[in-house]
Order: sequence, then structure tokens, then C-alpha cells
Amino acid sequence: MTTHARDTATAAEAEVPVGGPAGRKPAEPVPRWAVRVAHAIPLCVLPSGLWRVALVLGLAGYDADYRWEVWERPYVLGLSVVSEGLALLALGLVRPWGEVVPRWVPGLRGRRIPIPAVVVPAALGATLIMMLCAYALLNQIFGFVEPMNENGSGSPTSGPAAWALWASYAPLLAWGPLLAILTVAYRRRRRANDAPAARPEAEQPV
Repeated sequence: MTTHARDTATAAEAEVPVGGPAGRKPAEPVPRWAVRVAHAIPLCVLPSGLWRVALVLGLAGYDADYRWEVWERPYVLGLSVVSEGLALLALGLVRPWGEVVPRWVPGLRGRRIPIPAVVVPAALGATLIMMLCAYALLNQIFGFVEPMNENGSGSPTSGPAAWALWASYAPLLAWGPLLAILTVAYRRRRRANDAPAARPEAEQPV
């Protein structure tokens, strides 16, 4: 019984509330809108990943006779997996493991994660995503690169297959802005909650 009680106490001490240091109630908990945004980001990335899977399986509605190189199918599938994995990292901006190193990480568990270690990669990622999406969108409008067609050499440009492609990739335009908003909210909350507690006023002599 003594061992069980000690283990329970240790586990309780290791728990850190989201948004604030241990032993102090967070001044600003994670708002509900931020949680919704964090869950929306993977959903914005999912349709394009499913389209690429359908492309590899020959279900995208075109290019059925395309001859794949040995490396192309693994690359396309890997791109889908990596993209969705990166999108899921946005959950760290609203979850405890984005503020405190999880217990299963040896040597670092329980340590507070520095704010720049999260904010800098997230901000750079949001910027890069918005730049790539902006280039892709402007390329469709102004034709920086010669458009591909349905003759087996690239993406469809008309018909149901093209609509499916555009509908699958359009949600990606929201990925960068949503991540940027979430990053700003994370930084603001962490700075407020990690600030040292106000010192109590010196006791006045009686």
C-alpha cells in the first residue's frame, strides 16, 4: 500500500496544468477556439493526402496508363504521411506535450519547453506554407510554369478529375494562416503563464 501511495503521489506531482507552471493555476488556459483551430489544421491537410493516395491507387480519375518510376509511388505516399504528421504537430500548441516534455522522454521528462523552441519552428513553418500556397495559386493564375494536362504527363486541367484535384488542395490554403494564428496565441499564453508570480508586498511592521 505504501508503494502504491508513493507512486500515486509522484504521478500527481508530475502533472502540470496546460498553460502554467506546476503548483500555480494558469492565468490563461487554452481557449476553446484555439483547440478547434488546432484540430482543423489536420483536417485541412487530409483531403490532399487522400487525393495522392487515390492517385497512387489509380482512383484519381485520370492518368490510368501512367508508368510510375520505382521511387515515385513511395515518394507520393510518403509526402502524404509527412504532411499529415506535420499538420498534427499543431496540436502541441494546445496540448500539454507542447509545453512540458512528456514523461516517456528519458532525461528531459517534466521539463518546461522554452517558448522559442516551439514558436520559432511553428512561425517558420507557417511562413513557408503560406509562401508555397501563394506560389501555387499565383502559378495557376499567371502560368509561371507551363500547365500540365491529361495526356499522362501531369495533373488534370479540366473535367471531374480537375475539380476533384482543386477541391482536395483548396483547404491547404488555410493551413498557413491557421498555424500562424495558433502560434501567436500560444506565444501570448505561454508568456503570460510563465511570467514569474508577483512578489508579495513586504509586511508592514506593527
